[in-house]
Parts: sequence; structure tokens; C-alpha cells
Amino acid sequence: MPVLTRLIPSPVVVDIRAGALEDLGTILSDQRIAPTGRLAFAISGGSGVALRDRFAPALPGADWFTGADGTIDGAVRLADSIKKGGRYDAVVALGGGKIVDCAKYAAARVGLPLVAVATNLANDGLCSPVATLDNDAGRGSYGVPNPIGIVIDLDVIRQAPPEYVRAGIGDVVCKISAVADWELSNRETGEKIDGLAAAMARQAAEAVLRHPGTIADDAFLTTLAEALVLCGISMSVAGDSRPASGACHEISHAFDLLFPKRNAPHGDQCGFGGIFATFLRGDVETAGIMADTLRRHACPVLPGEMGFSRQDLYEAVAFAPQTRPGRYTILEHLNLSTDQIRDAYADYAKAIGS
Repeated sequence: MPVLTRLIPSPVVVDIRAGALEDLGTILSDQRIAPTGRLAFAISGGSGVALRDRFAPALPGADWFTGADGTIDGAVRLADSIKKGGRYDAVVALGGGKIVDCAKYAAARVGLPLVAVATNLANDGLCSPVATLDNDAGRGSYGVPNPIGIVIDLDVIRQAPPEYVRAGIGDVVCKISAVADWELSNRETGEKIDGLAAAMARQAAEAVLRHPGTIADDAFLTTLAEALVLCGISMSVAGDSRPASGACHEISHAFDLLFPKRNAPHGDQCGFGGIFATFLRGDVETAGIMADTLRRHACPVLPGEMGFSRQDLYEAVAFAPQTRPGRYTILEHLNLSTDQIRDAYADYAKAIGS
């Protein structure tokens, strides 16, 4: 009997709109995520505390846990604290990427579903089956279940610093390059492509790339939020990060590892990496369109705009393939020497605009 369909891990609730957080209690109870109202909230010590003070009266059955600091040790401590707190229906992550990733790991460790409530749109980790956490060796990626619910309140997003939204734009637009790397690997190495995962990631990126709005518009913020969710689900469909991560992310990881005190936001680095990788692939037209879009949103397209020198870039691109052993991208395909990287960047700067 042929397999005619497949089950895709995905949230049962995706609520993206202004004022969504005001209805969080109703959302959780209506969807039977929290039938008893017993919730373990993971929050930051800053904006999370302010949101706790605002919404705690409407959630009398919730306990609030701080200390989700983006590290593996912090995630383990959070899981231990939740376990000691008693019985809960679900874990709710209320914050940015570090909070969500810590809560993902902790929820998986204690065997509870996770609801992710984003306070910014900085990257696609919101809905991905991966928790990226700092550890003694630098930074690691840990497989976790997808969130069971996603809540994005546009009123809250607008209160976040604009750079956190701009970073998300870079992290979505770079998927055009990531999918192209996947297709390159398919041609060169025979690596299989999941067509649905590739389509989801690519169309999410195209939606943001072509949208005429700005980060001040609800319509654009909704498109960006939906794109980030779709990119996360595309990774669940593929079973790994392949549709969302190629040379763009290798370059970003290299910046993080080589220059840990100077690293820019993840999405900014990936956005630049995606444009540069697209240029290396010979698709100058698409690289130019990507650069124009990022520039329109005041996102960086040159290393100097992220605090890196040209020499930093040369070192990062040369080191980048070592960050994801076994992944085949345009960087592995070209295997550029330092001199070749220097020449390629000179051509890039001339084409994109220095």
C-alpha cells in the first residue's frame, strides 16, 4: 500500500495579531493546552518581568521562572526548577530567542509541551525543532520537539528594539541561499531534497523579499512573523536544519567562533552571508535584489556594517566550512583560498556597492 500522505509536526495554535497576548489565557484553555491553568512560564529578568507583572493577575495558576540565559546549564536549571514546582499543563516561553531556546530544551527534558510567546522577531528559532544554546565548547544545537503553540503579539513586537526585527529579516531572506545550497548538494553529491521543506523555506523568504512594507507596518510584521514560523516548520518537515541553513549560517557561525566579542546579531550575519553566498554562486541578480531589500530595511550588507573588517571576513569565510562538517554548500564546492576569497569579496563589494 503506497504512503499517500504524511504527518508533519506543527503547532496546533498560531496566533499572530495585535493584542494576541491579552487573550493568552483563553487561547490556552480553548485549545485544551492548559485545561487546569497550571503553567510554568520561562521569562527573562528584564522585559519578561515587566510582562509578568502585567499578565500575572489574569493567569492565577501560573508559576514564573527567571534565569533562562541561553546556556545549556541554564536550560538544565530551568528544567530542574519546573520539575520541583509540581504538575503543569505546559511550559510557556515568554521572551526572545534565548528564552525560547532554553524553554524548548527544558520542556523536552521534563516532558511537557511548549508554547512560545515571542517578544521579538530576531530569528527563526521560534518554531524550529532545534534549541541553540551556549556550552563549554562554544555553542551547540540540540534537537527538541516543535512548540505546540505560537503566539506573536504585534503590539509587543513593536516595543522591541528595531534591530531585533531587522535581524529577523536577514534570517528569513537568507533562506533563498540556503535552499540553493541544498539544490547544489543534490546535484553534486546526490543528497536528497525534501521538496515540501524547500518550498516552504523559499516561499517564506520570497514573501519577505518582495513585500513593499516596512517594520512600522502591521502587514509587514505579520508577513515576517509568518515567514519565521514557516521556516521553523520547514526544518521539522526536512528532519534537520537543511532548508534554513547553508553557507549563510556557516559564515555566521564562523564569525561567532572566531570573534566572540564582536559578533553581530545572528540574523544580520546570516543575511549578509546569504547575499555573499548567492554572489559566489554566480547569481548576481538575486544577490542584488537581496541586498536592495536588506538595505531598504537598514540591515547590513557589508562586513564593516556589522563591525567586522575585511580581514575578519576573509578568515571567517575560510573557516566557515569547519563549522558544519558534512554539510555541502557553495563554500565546500568552490574551496576558495584566502586570495580567492579576497578577490571574490572585492568583486562583491563592487557589484553590491561599498
